[in-house]
Amino acid sequence: MRGADEHRERAGTGPVTVAIVTVSDTRTPDTDQNRIYLERRLTETGHRVGPYRLIKDEPQQVRDVLDELASTAGVQIILFNGGTGIAPRDTTFDVISAKLEKTLPGFGELFRMLSYQEVGAAAMLSRATAGVYRGRFVVSTPGSPNAVEVAFEKLILPEINHLAWEVIRKQ
Repeated sequence: MRGADEHRERAGTGPVTVAIVTVSDTRTPDTDQNRIYLERRLTETGHRVGPYRLIKDEPQQVRDVLDELASTAGVQIILFNGGTGIAPRDTTFDVISAKLEKTLPGFGELFRMLSYQEVGAAAMLSRATAGVYRGRFVVSTPGSPNAVEVAFEKLILPEINHLAWEVIRKQ
Protein backbone atom coordinates (compact mmCIF):
# COMPACT_ATOMS: atom_id res chain seq x y z
CA MET A 1 0.00 0.00 0.00
CA ARG A 2 1.34 3.45 -0.92
CA GLY A 3 1.91 6.12 1.74
CA ALA A 4 -0.99 8.41 0.78
CA ASP A 5 -3.38 5.46 0.47
CA GLU A 6 -2.27 4.17 3.86
CA HIS A 7 -2.82 7.60 5.42
CA ARG A 8 -6.28 7.87 3.85
CA GLU A 9 -7.17 4.45 5.25
CA ARG A 10 -5.98 5.44 8.75
CA ALA A 11 -7.84 8.75 8.51
CA GLY A 12 -11.10 6.88 8.02
CA THR A 13 -14.34 8.39 6.83
CA GLY A 14 -15.71 9.97 9.99
CA PRO A 15 -17.24 13.41 9.88
CA VAL A 16 -14.98 16.44 9.73
CA THR A 17 -16.14 19.78 11.14
CA VAL A 18 -15.65 22.65 8.70
CA ALA A 19 -16.00 26.37 9.43
CA ILE A 20 -16.98 28.59 6.49
CA VAL A 21 -15.82 32.19 6.09
CA THR A 22 -17.06 34.31 3.20
CA VAL A 23 -15.07 37.47 2.59
CA SER A 24 -17.26 39.94 0.73
CA ASP A 25 -18.26 43.58 0.78
CA THR A 26 -21.57 42.88 -0.97
CA ARG A 27 -23.00 39.50 0.08
CA THR A 28 -25.40 38.85 2.91
CA PRO A 29 -26.07 35.49 4.60
CA ASP A 30 -29.15 35.14 2.37
CA THR A 31 -27.27 35.88 -0.87
CA ASP A 32 -24.11 33.96 0.01
CA GLN A 33 -24.31 31.17 -2.56
CA ASN A 34 -20.94 29.80 -1.44
CA ARG A 35 -22.18 29.24 2.11
CA ILE A 36 -25.37 27.62 0.82
CA TYR A 37 -23.42 25.34 -1.54
CA LEU A 38 -20.76 24.37 1.03
CA GLU A 39 -23.29 23.67 3.78
CA ARG A 40 -25.31 21.48 1.42
CA ARG A 41 -22.31 19.53 0.16
CA LEU A 42 -20.79 19.05 3.61
CA THR A 43 -24.09 17.70 4.91
CA GLU A 44 -24.62 15.47 1.86
CA THR A 45 -21.17 13.96 2.30
CA GLY A 46 -21.57 13.25 6.01
CA HIS A 47 -19.47 16.08 7.39
CA ARG A 48 -20.37 18.72 9.95
CA VAL A 49 -20.94 22.40 9.24
CA GLY A 50 -19.12 24.44 11.85
CA PRO A 51 -19.35 28.17 12.49
CA TYR A 52 -20.12 30.50 9.60
CA ARG A 53 -18.80 34.04 9.32
CA LEU A 54 -19.41 36.71 6.70
CA ILE A 55 -16.79 39.45 6.89
CA LYS A 56 -15.50 42.38 4.87
CA ASP A 57 -12.09 42.16 3.23
CA GLU A 58 -10.45 44.11 6.01
CA PRO A 59 -7.13 42.74 7.31
CA GLN A 60 -8.12 43.01 10.98
CA GLN A 61 -11.43 41.22 10.38
CA VAL A 62 -9.63 38.40 8.54
CA ARG A 63 -7.05 38.12 11.37
CA ASP A 64 -9.72 38.16 14.07
CA VAL A 65 -11.94 35.52 12.47
CA LEU A 66 -8.97 33.27 11.69
CA ASP A 67 -7.81 33.46 15.32
CA GLU A 68 -11.35 32.94 16.61
CA LEU A 69 -12.07 29.87 14.48
CA ALA A 70 -8.63 28.36 15.07
CA SER A 71 -9.47 28.52 18.79
CA THR A 72 -12.95 27.03 18.40
CA ALA A 73 -13.18 23.52 19.81
CA GLY A 74 -14.02 20.87 17.24
CA VAL A 75 -13.25 22.91 14.14
CA GLN A 76 -10.77 20.98 12.01
CA ILE A 77 -10.88 22.83 8.69
CA ILE A 78 -11.50 26.52 8.00
CA LEU A 79 -12.61 27.40 4.47
CA PHE A 80 -12.24 31.04 3.43
CA ASN A 81 -13.67 32.20 0.12
CA GLY A 82 -13.05 35.63 -1.37
CA GLY A 83 -10.27 38.20 -1.24
CA THR A 84 -7.64 36.22 -3.17
CA GLY A 85 -7.29 38.45 -6.22
CA ILE A 86 -4.76 41.17 -6.94
CA ALA A 87 -7.02 44.22 -6.59
CA PRO A 88 -5.98 46.65 -3.85
CA ARG A 89 -9.05 45.60 -1.84
CA ASP A 90 -8.04 41.89 -1.89
CA THR A 91 -6.13 41.40 1.37
CA THR A 92 -7.32 38.00 2.60
CA PHE A 93 -4.43 36.11 1.03
CA ASP A 94 -1.89 38.50 2.55
CA VAL A 95 -3.25 38.03 6.07
CA ILE A 96 -3.73 34.27 5.86
CA SER A 97 -0.40 33.55 4.18
CA ALA A 98 1.42 35.58 6.86
CA LYS A 99 -0.22 33.53 9.63
CA LEU A 100 0.13 30.01 8.22
CA GLU A 101 2.63 27.92 10.16
CA LYS A 102 2.96 25.39 7.33
CA THR A 103 1.95 25.97 3.74
CA LEU A 104 0.72 23.57 1.08
CA PRO A 105 1.94 25.18 -2.15
CA GLY A 106 0.46 22.27 -4.08
CA PHE A 107 -3.06 23.38 -3.23
CA GLY A 108 -2.69 26.73 -4.99
CA GLU A 109 -0.77 25.17 -7.86
CA LEU A 110 -3.42 22.50 -8.46
CA PHE A 111 -6.25 25.00 -8.03
CA ARG A 112 -4.75 27.31 -10.66
CA MET A 113 -4.17 24.35 -13.00
CA LEU A 114 -7.82 23.32 -12.68
CA SER A 115 -8.95 26.93 -13.06
CA TYR A 116 -6.83 27.35 -16.18
CA GLN A 117 -8.88 24.61 -17.83
CA GLU A 118 -12.00 26.71 -17.23
CA VAL A 119 -10.94 30.36 -17.37
CA GLY A 120 -7.65 30.30 -19.25
CA ALA A 121 -4.79 32.61 -18.38
CA ALA A 122 -6.93 34.54 -15.87
CA ALA A 123 -6.25 31.63 -13.48
CA MET A 124 -2.85 33.16 -12.73
CA LEU A 125 -4.60 36.07 -10.98
CA SER A 126 -5.79 33.77 -8.18
CA ARG A 127 -3.85 33.66 -4.96
CA ALA A 128 -5.61 30.57 -3.60
CA THR A 129 -3.62 29.08 -0.73
CA ALA A 130 -3.77 26.49 2.03
CA GLY A 131 -1.85 25.40 5.06
CA VAL A 132 -1.90 24.81 8.78
CA TYR A 133 -2.57 27.36 11.51
CA ARG A 134 -2.90 26.45 15.20
CA GLY A 135 -3.69 22.83 14.43
CA ARG A 136 -6.36 23.64 11.84
CA PHE A 137 -6.22 23.14 8.10
CA VAL A 138 -6.95 26.51 6.46
CA VAL A 139 -7.97 26.96 2.83
CA SER A 140 -8.47 30.26 1.02
CA THR A 141 -10.10 30.27 -2.42
CA PRO A 142 -11.48 32.92 -4.73
CA GLY A 143 -15.05 33.93 -4.00
CA SER A 144 -16.68 33.03 -7.29
CA PRO A 145 -19.15 30.15 -6.88
CA ASN A 146 -17.40 28.21 -9.64
CA ALA A 147 -14.02 28.58 -7.92
CA VAL A 148 -15.46 27.40 -4.61
CA GLU A 149 -17.05 24.39 -6.27
CA VAL A 150 -13.88 23.43 -8.15
CA ALA A 151 -11.74 23.72 -5.02
CA PHE A 152 -14.20 21.82 -2.86
CA GLU A 153 -15.10 19.01 -5.26
CA LYS A 154 -11.72 18.39 -6.84
CA LEU A 155 -9.23 19.20 -4.07
CA ILE A 156 -10.78 19.43 -0.61
CA LEU A 157 -13.50 16.78 -0.56
CA PRO A 158 -11.36 13.93 -1.95
CA GLU A 159 -8.82 14.54 0.86
CA ILE A 160 -11.00 16.01 3.63
CA ASN A 161 -10.50 13.20 6.14
CA HIS A 162 -6.83 12.85 5.25
CA LEU A 163 -6.28 16.60 5.72
CA ALA A 164 -8.03 16.65 9.10
CA TRP A 165 -6.19 13.52 10.25
CA GLU A 166 -2.77 14.84 9.23
CA VAL A 167 -3.26 18.03 11.23
CA ILE A 168 -4.79 16.37 14.30
CA ARG A 169 -2.28 13.52 14.55
CA LYS A 170 0.61 15.98 14.62
CA GLN A 171 -0.65 17.71 17.77
